[in-house]
Amino acid sequence: MYLPRAFDEADLGALDRLAAADAFATLVTVREGAPQVSHLPVLYAREGERIELRGHWARPNPQARHAGAALAILHGPHAYVSPGWYPDKETAARVPTWNYAVAHLHGQLHTFDDEAALAALVDDLSLRHEARVGGDWRFESERDELRRQLRGIVGFRFAVERIELKFKLSQNHPRANRENVAAQLQAQDREDSRAVAALMRERMAARAPED
Repeated sequence: MYLPRAFDEADLGALDRLAAADAFATLVTVREGAPQVSHLPVLYAREGERIELRGHWARPNPQARHAGAALAILHGPHAYVSPGWYPDKETAARVPTWNYAVAHLHGQLHTFDDEAALAALVDDLSLRHEARVGGDWRFESERDELRRQLRGIVGFRFAVERIELKFKLSQNHPRANRENVAAQLQAQDREDSRAVAALMRERMAARAPED
C-alpha cells in the first residue's frame, strides 16, 4: 500500500477501533499468479501485539483450499473532500481528494474444519452480530440439522505478522484547512463523512501542541 509518512498510523488502539466499528474484511490470496478475493465478516482479537482474525468461507469457495500468506483489509470510514472547503483554495490551487482510514493486515492463514471449532466460530459470530441488531439467535450444537450445515463451511484463523495502518485525514494541510474540512464533513448527511470528521478532530486534538 502506498503509505506516505504523514498518513502512517502506529497506534494499535486505532486498529482496535477500526475493527470494532466494521469487521467486514476483504481477504486476498494468490493462486497460480492470480489474486483471489473474499468479502466476509471476521472476529478480531488482540493481545498486546499479537493479532488474530477468525472467520469462514463457503466450502465451494476456491479460497477455502488456501493456506499460507494472505492479506486482510479492514475498511474504515471514507469521504470526499471538496477543494472549495480549504481557506487557501485559491492561493494553493487546491484540488479534490478523498479522506479515509484503512488497515492492511499481512499474515498466514490456517484452515480448520472440525465440527467443534466450526460450531464455536459460528456461535461467536452470531453472538456479536445478533447483539447489534437486537436479536438472540444462537447456534444450537445439539440440533442435528444445524450441525449438518457446518459441513458446508471451512474455518480459518489468520495470524497477523505485519500491519499497515493508513489514516489519510488531511494531516499534510495547514490546521485551518483541517478544521474547515472537519466542519464541512460533520455537516454532511453521510455517516461515513461524520466519522471521518471525528477522526480528524481526534488527531488535531492530539497534535495541538505541534500546530
